Amino acid sequence: MDRPVGSPTGERPAGEIKLACRHVWKLFGPRAEQFLRDNPRPDEEDLRRAGLVPAVVDADLEVRAGEIFVIMGLSGSGKSTLVRCLSRLIEPTAGQIFFEGRDLLRMREREMIEIRRHKMGMVFQHFALLPHLTVLGNVAFPLEVQGVDRATRERRAMEMIELVGLRGRENYFPRELSGGQQQRVGIARSLAVGPELWFLDEPFSALDPLIRREMQNEFLRLQGMLEKTIVFITHDFDEAVRLADRIAIMQDGRIVQIGTPEELILAPATPYVAEFTADAPRAKILTARAVMVPADGIREFAGEILPQARIAEIAPAVLADSRPFAVVEDGRLLGAVDREVVLRVLVGGR
Repeated sequence: MDRPVGSPTGERPAGEIKLACRHVWKLFGPRAEQFLRDNPRPDEEDLRRAGLVPAVVDADLEVRAGEIFVIMGLSGSGKSTLVRCLSRLIEPTAGQIFFEGRDLLRMREREMIEIRRHKMGMVFQHFALLPHLTVLGNVAFPLEVQGVDRATRERRAMEMIELVGLRGRENYFPRELSGGQQQRVGIARSLAVGPELWFLDEPFSALDPLIRREMQNEFLRLQGMLEKTIVFITHDFDEAVRLADRIAIMQDGRIVQIGTPEELILAPATPYVAEFTADAPRAKILTARAVMVPADGIREFAGEILPQARIAEIAPAVLADSRPFAVVEDGRLLGAVDREVVLRVLVGGR
């Protein structure tokens, strides 16, 4: 065989930490800040007695530069509240939030406003387009708020409109657009300021399935071009595994596990995570490296497989040959993948 079966997945090496939070809490109720100062590690009973409702509980995470970091969980798990804490749209009760090494919670409101205007982009489930403005006016609006002159902001807005595939519709009003087109306007508007950090809170959940798939493709295309640092919220695990470099799963305000889609499937930390991943498209997620077996004693291979190759991609070749395939990286034999291994993935065995 001239070349290994499968293609690299495009996994990114670990980069600098762009965003991080340490021991972040958000409690609703009377004297929540004082309560946490007196009780830094309360349990559920402590919170109940104090009349406090926990929305985010002792959250820790790190987001690397250029990474798509997905936060997911069921409705009420705290994922949207956490993202609003990370951007300080709501104030955490306690903790630290670092953006580019600086603690956002120590910044004055004016400084936070400037960071949101120039370094953060946000897209929400509800498009919130201004109905009296055209597509061009909506996309240019954040730049107008910044005081950018009209010619410059409209030139930049047209670049973003073309980027999201809406050229020719710049003079349309939101009511004249489909749901998917309106969401593209929202994406273009959030990108107009050139954000370094991009927050997306269930941006596609209100769309029809076919349009949603189209928008996911568009999102991945844009990320391939722009390489933004992204925090993306969803409750849909299929969407999460399609988009994410890493996923944080939340339950009752707590982050219960952070890992790659592959790690969550192969080693769920709790029964809740296992339930979340039970119906995941394993063959599209797991790689040869994750499922390979030792190659000791194997004398003949049908060919070579890249360790990053997805099982769905290599399955036809492996199932068509009775001999195992060698998993090879930089000329080194790492292991083997055979029919039994692939069939176990396809039928859902761990």
